Amino acid sequence: MARKLKKLAATALATIAMTAAIPVSSAFAIDEVGCNTSEYMRVSYHSTTGTSYTRCFANAGSRRIYDQFSRSVWVTEIWTGNNRVQWNGDGRWQPDNPIDRWTSFTWPNNPGGVRMDEIRIL
Repeated sequence: MARKLKKLAATALATIAMTAAIPVSSAFAIDEVGCNTSEYMRVSYHSTTGTSYTRCFANAGSRRIYDQFSRSVWVTEIWTGNNRVQWNGDGRWQPDNPIDRWTSFTWPNNPGGVRMDEIRIL
């Protein structure tokens, strides 16, 4: 009986160890990529100093986007590419229904416009 319990315990520990070794879900696997294809999500924004940036991303997940002073940026365009996308601003994910694939969202190019802290691909 003791031998069976030891074998069962060893099997349970091995199972736990294997489960712990498996990587966590790819929910945060978003990667910055070159903007060389319209398939990728592209975001254009301005820092608080007025410097313009365009960055592209692939894979599901989210990425915080701040300026060099760790402050929010203001977004001027989101191109979703082959993705469904939301941005975080004003303390919530927007829009409530994600922006659908192959859609361009644009806003006026002025400081204090649409603030963005984070972007995500669903």
